[in-house]
Amino acid sequence: MPGVVVFGRRWGIASDDFVFPGCFELFVRVVWWIGTMILYTYHKGHFDCGGRDVLHTYLIGLLVVLGLIILSLCAIVYVSAQGTIMNPGPRRSIPALVYLRAVLYIPELVWACLGAVWVSGDGHGCNPATVGAVITAVIASWIILLFTALGVVFVFDPLGNPRPQPAAMEPLGVRDLQSSEGNQFFSTARNLAVKVWENRLRLLCCCLPQDESNRAAFSSIAKLVSGFFSDTDMVPSDIAAGLALLHQEQDKMEQSRDPDVIVTHSPSSPLGEDLESELEKAVHWMQFAAAAYGWPLYIYSNLFTGPCKLSGDCCKSRAAEYEIVGGDHLGCHFSSILHTTGLQYRDFIYVSFHNQIYEIPFYVALDHKREAVLVAVRGTLSLKDVLTDLSAECENLPIEGVSGACYAHKGMCQAASYIYKKLINDGILNQAFSIAPEYKLVITGHSLGAGTASLLAILLRNSFPTLQCYSFSPPGGLLSKALADYSKDFVLSVVLGKDLVPRLSIPNMEDLKRRILKIVSNCNKPKYRILLQGCWYELFGGDPDDFPTEMDNRREEELSQPLLGEESLIVRHSSSYQSLASDDSPAHTATHLPLFLPGRILHILEDGPARRSCFSQVRYRAEWSNEMAFRSILISPRMLSDHMPDIVLRALNSLTSDRPFSLCPSSLNDSQHNTI
Repeated sequence: MPGVVVFGRRWGIASDDFVFPGCFELFVRVVWWIGTMILYTYHKGHFDCGGRDVLHTYLIGLLVVLGLIILSLCAIVYVSAQGTIMNPGPRRSIPALVYLRAVLYIPELVWACLGAVWVSGDGHGCNPATVGAVITAVIASWIILLFTALGVVFVFDPLGNPRPQPAAMEPLGVRDLQSSEGNQFFSTARNLAVKVWENRLRLLCCCLPQDESNRAAFSSIAKLVSGFFSDTDMVPSDIAAGLALLHQEQDKMEQSRDPDVIVTHSPSSPLGEDLESELEKAVHWMQFAAAAYGWPLYIYSNLFTGPCKLSGDCCKSRAAEYEIVGGDHLGCHFSSILHTTGLQYRDFIYVSFHNQIYEIPFYVALDHKREAVLVAVRGTLSLKDVLTDLSAECENLPIEGVSGACYAHKGMCQAASYIYKKLINDGILNQAFSIAPEYKLVITGHSLGAGTASLLAILLRNSFPTLQCYSFSPPGGLLSKALADYSKDFVLSVVLGKDLVPRLSIPNMEDLKRRILKIVSNCNKPKYRILLQGCWYELFGGDPDDFPTEMDNRREEELSQPLLGEESLIVRHSSSYQSLASDDSPAHTATHLPLFLPGRILHILEDGPARRSCFSQVRYRAEWSNEMAFRSILISPRMLSDHMPDIVLRALNSLTSDRPFSLCPSSLNDSQHNTI
């Protein structure tokens, strides 16, 4: 539901978000009150020390203040637990209770000062236990006041000015939003939101140079992020509740899916042989993609032996190497690459760890085992890389010989252009092929590096017709349909399980937002129960919830109508919400241009039950898939872990070593089995 309105503004917390913080503070206050009562009862109200009258008054007043605070917290917790996310009626008294609780901070502050004065002046000669108890109470008061102030800062919404309410006699809905006053209001709100997000990005990236290119990147990202959140009025806890419900809904659908829709083939068939060969190549090139991350991933993957192996190589004086290794002043990155790949120093043509927005590290080396000139691009490892990821607008990328609309992810397109200029203009590839003219060109990368590598392969394809690209966990919002089809001849994308990133695109995010709105709007459980059951389900499993609804008979137009205030979570019309009651993905009707995964897609899945113990052996299977299988975001605890490069490499090694898996390739044109 919309944020609660108190003190003349809207906050980033809803009226049903006070249950958990209220219960925690209530527990602390009750323990505090009991301790104070024990202290007062033990001395029977008579203290044999200086300032006894002040101490007596302090304890009596503290008991009264704590009692009032406990009563107010009980009321806040009880009222906040009533109703549902979309039914705030039973919680209408929350603002008044918040005002009451805020007023009680005044006597608490006064009594904290009184206790501090007594401890510093009149507490000498008293029982040390009594003095310690008063000091503890004073410190506890100040700590609670400090955390309250931090909480206020945390839930403060810079865009929280209450929206103007329509006239009482006019219907609430589309007619108000189509008026010139409404359009002017939303235009002002959008501009303010962009400015706020720009300031947030500048504050977050205060260590970066504030040059023109960085400011342009901040502005582009701010417009994208502010536009995504501008048509809803949800607080973060609403999103968390929606994700918890969506995860259980998707698991329930997956459990009811017919397993016979997967068409299996024998590994001895030509399709199976093709898949087996690609797996062997993929595990080989993934080692180089992982090596591009340098020493952080190497240490993480080798916690016990990694530091010892690198300690002898880092910080050595190797003047000759610094002409090749840029941005690696201690040499640790390059040493980890040597250990990971098994290559010799003489095999490297160019290594750069220079990192800026749209300029990401990469290296060029000769792989004599596969007879290839290798270009490996690093994935996201810094804040600058994150900003490159977030520059998700479309940018034209015309390619000779490709018909249809050619556009791609802006940030990765810029990064690919940067590496392309380095490789061609600086003669790096010419140098490599002058050493090994018979070798073929292979480009690889993981995550951000995968998307950049795919675009780099497209740029170099006309000059190097035999090149191959191996893209591991690439972002879903990367290429237009024309470029995605064009790349199928030379790009192989590898996706593990329920990895979030290959499903991440602006249309998919709009689809996720729409589904969250729909499931939150229809659930008749209070938010605290949704979150508690969601946490239990994530930690311990169990059966997915049945999702009872309170709006089964509600008209569809009531769900899709863009109302203001507490009547709806949608605050302005958006093409993504033409029908909240429909299950059709908005990706086909949204204003954002659709983007797809590159090349052929090899999907690696876990065999066996969805939940297993931490010590059970994981078994994998591999199957061919297509880009349409990744048009919806899946909520899962593994959606982030399946993206990690060490996990992807481990899965590939498992598939190609003892083969504890079943090969299940299917036709690239058959997407039925890919619907999860």
